[in-house]
Amino acid sequence: MARSRWLPAYWGRNPWWIPPHLLGRVPRDVGEAELKVLGFVTFALLFEHYDTSLLGNALKYIREDLGIAETDLGFFQMLIRLGALPAFLIIPFVDRFGRRRLFLLSMIGLSLGTLATAFSQTAFHFVACQMVTRTFVLTASAIAVVIVAEELPASARGWGIGMLAAVSAIGHGLGAAMFSAIEVLPYGWRALYALGVIPLLLLPIFRRHIKETARFQRHLDDSGAGGEGADDHHTRWYSPLYAFANTHPRRALGMTMLAATASLGHVVVLSFTGYFVLEYHGWEAYELSMMVIVAGAVGVGGNVVAGRLADRVGRRRVGFTFLAVFPVGAWLFYNGPGWSLTVLWAVLVFTMMGGNVIIRALSSELFPTSHRGTSTGVLVLMETLGAALGLFILGMLQQQEGDLSRYIPMISLATLIAAAMLYLFPETRQRELESLSASG
Repeated sequence: MARSRWLPAYWGRNPWWIPPHLLGRVPRDVGEAELKVLGFVTFALLFEHYDTSLLGNALKYIREDLGIAETDLGFFQMLIRLGALPAFLIIPFVDRFGRRRLFLLSMIGLSLGTLATAFSQTAFHFVACQMVTRTFVLTASAIAVVIVAEELPASARGWGIGMLAAVSAIGHGLGAAMFSAIEVLPYGWRALYALGVIPLLLLPIFRRHIKETARFQRHLDDSGAGGEGADDHHTRWYSPLYAFANTHPRRALGMTMLAATASLGHVVVLSFTGYFVLEYHGWEAYELSMMVIVAGAVGVGGNVVAGRLADRVGRRRVGFTFLAVFPVGAWLFYNGPGWSLTVLWAVLVFTMMGGNVIIRALSSELFPTSHRGTSTGVLVLMETLGAALGLFILGMLQQQEGDLSRYIPMISLATLIAAAMLYLFPETRQRELESLSASG
């Protein structure tokens, strides 16, 4: 049947995994091929979100089982976050060997790391397994943003990155749903981590459907990278890092500071929400799960809202709003009454995810194809260092008199600095990647 002339081009094209009433319609400029790429990369990242949700939800049970003092929790999470540092050394290879190959290897690594965590016998074992897992989690996440940015049209690039984050965040809901049964599952929190084997079992599907991006393939064809005789300075592993720092040094410096300050505020607040409601408000596991699932369904909408608005009114204004509102929600969450926690948690997730969408969009848009993967690797590095610094500061403050409700909102103010820094960058809304990387 021919489509009526008055129907929008995207009518009826929403795939099953993008419910139109919840996440809106697919932009008319996005074709079926782009939707397929987005779908499989998003499905793969669902498992990344599942792993990261477990630590926040099950921290109370892990602490009790492994004998970790509450005053050490800040340092405990800091060490796990530092596990992402090796990702900085891995991601530059994305600009040499391709997006697809490194993405699939990262899926294998995060799956094996999550599974190994289930067999931890001491806090040291747990931290070691999670550090390895975190390396591959953030590598996969960074590459996914690059794939989406390179494959989607300029008019819908913000939407695509937002949708990637929104739908893959279902993994948090899956982790919360499984956590609600932690009291009855055999081996408790360990059973939750054992499910990390699933991505490994699904690897043949990912290999079949996730292809190399057309932009990177053109880059290889144009530059002759990786070809016979390409054994000079420009093919060494650090050459993308060198190019990243020298092509647009001010952008590079600004991006590192933006990522670090935003992560410093975000991670400390979100890392302790589950522990806070269980330990300080006396909630049961199923109540925390309901909060994560119900309020989280609203909160993840921040990805899509930020992405769509960024494509319409600009990255800087939208990012500033999301980052500036976040510390207000943090103070209210940690100091407000128990009945308000679910609503405030939705506000925290909504603003955090919206702010991160803008930062990730900028990191993939402001630099050339030859080192676009490297720019996201630097983003991962600085987010890791920012998060570790925030958790270290919290750990030091916990040695003094006071509790989480006092210290965490103070640290969240770092996102205000990140909000102001957005105006150091050029506006990238609806501009082609090649024109952005060529401009100063």
